[in-house]
Amino acid sequence: MPKNSRLLTVLHLCSFLVFLYSLSMLVPVLVGLFYGERALSAFLITFGVAAVAGLAGWMGTLGSKRTLRTRDGFLVAVLFWLLFSAVSAMPFYLDARLGITLADAVFEGISGITTTGASVFADIDALPKSILFYRAQLNFLGGLGIIVLAIAVLPLLGIGGAKLYQSEMPGPQKEEKLTPRLADTAKHLWLIYSGLALLCTLSFYAAGMAWFDAICHALSTVSLGGFSTHGASLAYYDNDAIELVGGVFSILAAVNFALYFIAINRRSLLPLIRDSELRFFLLIAVLVIGFTCAELFRVGTFAGWESFVHGFFQAASVLTDNGLGTVGYPAQWPPHVVVLLLGASYFGGCVGSTCGGIKVMRFLVLYRQSSREVKQLIHPNSVQATKIGQHPISERVVRSVWGLFFLYIFFACVFVWGLIAAGYDMATAFGTVSACINNMGIGYGETAAGFGVLNDPAKWLMSAAMLFGRLEIFPILVVFSATFWRF
Repeated sequence: MPKNSRLLTVLHLCSFLVFLYSLSMLVPVLVGLFYGERALSAFLITFGVAAVAGLAGWMGTLGSKRTLRTRDGFLVAVLFWLLFSAVSAMPFYLDARLGITLADAVFEGISGITTTGASVFADIDALPKSILFYRAQLNFLGGLGIIVLAIAVLPLLGIGGAKLYQSEMPGPQKEEKLTPRLADTAKHLWLIYSGLALLCTLSFYAAGMAWFDAICHALSTVSLGGFSTHGASLAYYDNDAIELVGGVFSILAAVNFALYFIAINRRSLLPLIRDSELRFFLLIAVLVIGFTCAELFRVGTFAGWESFVHGFFQAASVLTDNGLGTVGYPAQWPPHVVVLLLGASYFGGCVGSTCGGIKVMRFLVLYRQSSREVKQLIHPNSVQATKIGQHPISERVVRSVWGLFFLYIFFACVFVWGLIAAGYDMATAFGTVSACINNMGIGYGETAAGFGVLNDPAKWLMSAAMLFGRLEIFPILVVFSATFWRF
């Protein structure tokens, strides 16, 4: 392989990212020491293995200086998420206190880093503090993407980061940047992300949580990850204020972070008010939340105020693919409400946010394109343009949205079929796949109380579903296509 080949550059970058990620293993070690834990070797071993492997790969490819092309960015994104997942699973597998299988460890690690929040642990309340914090940390780091964080230091590597950023950021308008320099873009995104997490922590604490729980739930909520420090999730607290905080910050975290930056930079709320995607998202959110609250009251699941609190929080949590839960959900809720929320989980939140699902912008493009087709049938000779706000959307973007929509639904059906073939009923299969491919984390049927009931083949299959959802399918298909490898 030539010294300056792109594959060496990809290896160089991936090695650096693995080393960077290895440093995060030291944080739960400090948390464990603070709470008097002694069995912290799993984190230290993971740190040592990942750091040595990352440094060795990075030092061994120092001579590679080729600039990345678009397809190389896809390869880095896919390779790193695979490496990311493997490293994330190591502490779970190596910790003797947990006693879980490799399939369980991989599932939990991928669930955390993809911000899915589906757990195989039967007794979360009994987990050590270091593990509880580590799960929340996985959500937080996976939320905006460790790759976007690394872009802030890519200039140190001597290679361009634009193509990598384009491969990692969600949504159909990936070419947009907040600032002229890509490194500044990543830094601003993470500053806003961290600031929102701090505000969420203070809000949870003010609502009645202890500091440790407030920090962990804030990391999970802002990342829309859904891991909790308790098996009952937020229902454990039986506290309306805590659920209202969780619902509000689920909505806030589902907003495009670029809009926050623009609003802060201009010191004006107009960018938020005028954004077509945000208005469409809030409209759908009001409809879904309103229907959920009304139905909970109508069928007598809760009284008036409880219907509003639990309905608002749970609908917001599932719609934005957060996945934190409230009392009785989903087993004791009306089935038609649960199915509505499962369907809403495919909707997700805005592009440039930490949500899963297909994303609001794509649904908005599909809606506008469908409206255009209806008008075109009525007036065949008219010239219609698909617009978002005042800006026309190119045919290439429309085609890519239709393509992603088809592939997303197609693979969801494939995963549902796979679970049925593995012996699960249709309700369980649909609910479980919706939880995993949308990175939402709350199952249905047999997985309503947790995902530890899945057999090993089903866990491996759902681990793949979580990665497909997190990477939005296209990067995986690109890397595994024969055309990609024809240099």
